[in-house]
Amino acid sequence: MVADEFTQALIALNLAREAGIERIVYLSVIHSDVYGNVPHFAGKFGVERMIEQMGFNVTILRPAYFMNNELTIKDVVTGYGIYPMPIGSKGLAMIDARDIGEIAAIQLLRREKPATQLPLVRINLVGPDMLTGAKAAAIWSEMLGRTIAYPGDDTASFEKNLRQFMPSWMAFDMRLMSERFLTDGMIPEAGDIERLIALLGRPLRSYRDFVAEITAAA
Repeated sequence: MVADEFTQALIALNLAREAGIERIVYLSVIHSDVYGNVPHFAGKFGVERMIEQMGFNVTILRPAYFMNNELTIKDVVTGYGIYPMPIGSKGLAMIDARDIGEIAAIQLLRREKPATQLPLVRINLVGPDMLTGAKAAAIWSEMLGRTIAYPGDDTASFEKNLRQFMPSWMAFDMRLMSERFLTDGMIPEAGDIERLIALLGRPLRSYRDFVAEITAAA
């Protein structure tokens, strides 16, 4: 996620075509076609369209919110007793980055030496649970053995806090994303979870287990 992500991606695709590279897995984002006003979502959707126009037969992975983002707020949760991410009440199907990595590796290996040419495919990468702000706070409360509050959906304050440690354009991008969390959520399509379980050959990692893991390591 950089200011010229779209340009970098298109250059990489053109170089890949010139080099005859066909084994590609592209990491996009879920609802890239829905969150149209969010810069890094719109950029990834533009890359998806260019992949199609250039005739690449690739796997496009569309992950939801990474559980691992919670590592950045762990100190806030434990130190101040609040869950600070304005994720709202629609729900996010958060996924563990380890599941994303494993699925990406499976798809790369699948495309290495296929018996026949494989078509372009899009896969939504989601976790097994729908997490709201209140539900996430409740899970942290359970794991820590004390009450963790969810203060609400103040996206402006969220942006202000982010500006302390990231560029202003990125903080604004994050605020726009959080506003779409509130209005749209990150909701799986029918069959997404079952498809991923079949790919992995095991259950998806849960948010409760992830929080238990990172709090136990404190």
